[in-house]
This record gives sequence, structure tokens and C-alpha cells, in this order.
Amino acid sequence: MKAVQYREVGGSPEVVDVPEPEPGPGQVLLKVTAAGVCHSDIAVMSWPEVPFGLPLTLGHEGAGTVEALGDGVTGLEVGESVAVYGPWGCGTCLECSRGKENYCLRADELEIRPPGLGAPGAIAEYMLVDDPRHLVPLKGLDPVQNVPLTDAGLTPYHAIKGALPKLVPGSTAVVIGTGGLGHVGVQLIRALSPARVIALDVSEEKLELARKVGAHETLKSDEHAAGRVREMTGGAEAVFDFVGVQATVDLAVAVAGVDSAVMLVGIGGGTARVGFGVNPYDMAVRTPYWGSRSELIEVLELARAGAVDVHVETYSIDEAPRAYERLHAGRVDGRAVILPNG
Repeated sequence: MKAVQYREVGGSPEVVDVPEPEPGPGQVLLKVTAAGVCHSDIAVMSWPEVPFGLPLTLGHEGAGTVEALGDGVTGLEVGESVAVYGPWGCGTCLECSRGKENYCLRADELEIRPPGLGAPGAIAEYMLVDDPRHLVPLKGLDPVQNVPLTDAGLTPYHAIKGALPKLVPGSTAVVIGTGGLGHVGVQLIRALSPARVIALDVSEEKLELARKVGAHETLKSDEHAAGRVREMTGGAEAVFDFVGVQATVDLAVAVAGVDSAVMLVGIGGGTARVGFGVNPYDMAVRTPYWGSRSELIEVLELARAGAVDVHVETYSIDEAPRAYERLHAGRVDGRAVILPNG
């Protein structure tokens, strides 16, 4: 079968032929319908060292149809359309028992890694899923349109839920970065709260997308942005940084108000300066990661209700390297989706 792999440190994604996997006991084989492309993949491919073996089949946003069931698997039918919950955990620790496998307490110890981020991922004609609990039925949702919700929806949803107590009537939420995650984040804030949304980005095209999906105000993310946001708000109640480079982290902290929540979601490597007298009173900085299994179900329900609509660009599996090039250059409108069997 064809797969898109990162094969050596410093290399670029390649389309290669690899053996088709077979499900072992407790596993599920999917015929992949759609797979998302994410900046996290680019981050992994920029590391000077990787903490897992290469080659790696990329893709941690996956959806497909059940092709075969390993021994002992129940609750799924061959041909069923499902989405893959990506942050796999041990399934038995305290956090996993709560459905928060994104915060598994033993994943590092047991070397459990998400698909596409250590385990073979979804940008392939077929993929193995380690346990049926990591599959969520799509129940009529279009897999191509909604596969990004497994990360680009779940990640902002988890962050926004953590800040909802701040997003009361009259409050303001600032969204920094309105690309793949951020344009979904704008929609989720609008669906979940009465807050005013101010969106910032360096790209006018991405600001236009933010306006289309519901941002009340948009601003160019430049040296004047922090002052303008503070003039408009006096300090925002919640700030969501979906980029995470040093400049955006500094901006996020600079526009936050008293008793605010600052959510550093992007993995650009920036760090926040926090201390008494440095920040507004009771400002809290959090670094949320992905989301729980139950939250993925909730995100898909929002999509089913029409509350969130991901803007996608589609590519064949042979075009996947070009999709990564466009993503790296900031030219993807929303989210890039690969169709391995399309």
C-alpha cells in the first residue's frame, strides 16, 4: 500500500510503498478515507533528534471505514465509518479512566505514542488502531470535511472549555492565529459562549477567514496589536494562542486582563514570563494538550448540529508532499486533508 513517511532526520515527507498491516488481537484495521495535515508534523520533522524510530508514517488526524477486526474486538461492524481519537494512552491509569488519554500518566513509561507522532499514522491507504475505544462512529458526518476535528477541533475545544467560566456576557476572547486550529476556535467560542471574539493574524487572508466564521473584530498581529487590544478591552478575559512562537506568547500575556485565562495551545516553542507584579492579578497561564475521548464525541456533535464547519483543501496521497510544502509556507486555507484512497 501507499503511505506518506518521514524517513530520516532532516528529510521531507515521501510517498512510499509499505506492506499492508494486519490486525492482531484487539486491533482494528481501517481503510483510510481522509487524513489531516498538521503543523505538529512539521514540528516533528524539524527536531534535530526524534524520540522514536524512523521511518514514521505521518498523520494524526484520521478517519476511515472498518476493514477488518482483530480477535476479541466487539462493538464495531466492518464497513462502519469512524474517526480516530489520536492521543492514545494506557487505558488504565487515573486520567485514562476519566477518558483523558491525552494526559495519560504512563504513556512515556510504556512508550505509547499517538498515530503519526510515533506510531504509524493515517496518511496511508490502511492504518492499524490499537484499540476500538480509540474509534468514534461518524454517524453520517462527512469524513473528509470533519477529519480535522480530531485535532484541529478537539484541541481548541479542550482549551476553550477550560476557559468557559471567564467567557460570560460582556467578556472578550482573543484568538491569536486563525489558521487550521484558530478558525475552528473562533467558531467554537461563538457556539459555546456569548463572548466578543477578537482575532489576530499576520495574514490578511486568514483574517478574512476569521471574519467569515464569526470573529467580531480582526486585527493584524503586528507591533501595535497589543496596545490596540488593550484599548478595546482593558484586558481580555481569555486569550488563546494557537501559534505559540515567542512573539505570540508575549502578545497573549500582554493583552490578558485581571483574573484572566491565557491558553498557550500552539507548539512554536515560546515561553511566558509569569510572576507577581509582572502580570495582572490572578492571571492564569495554561498549556492544554489535545483533548479527551468524551470531548471528541462532543465536538462531533457540534459538527452534526452545524455549529462548526472546517474549511478544507483536499489532496491525493501522491500530492501529500505538496500539501506539507503549502502548509509550511502558510498557504493552506484552513486545513489540508489527504484522501489516501480517493
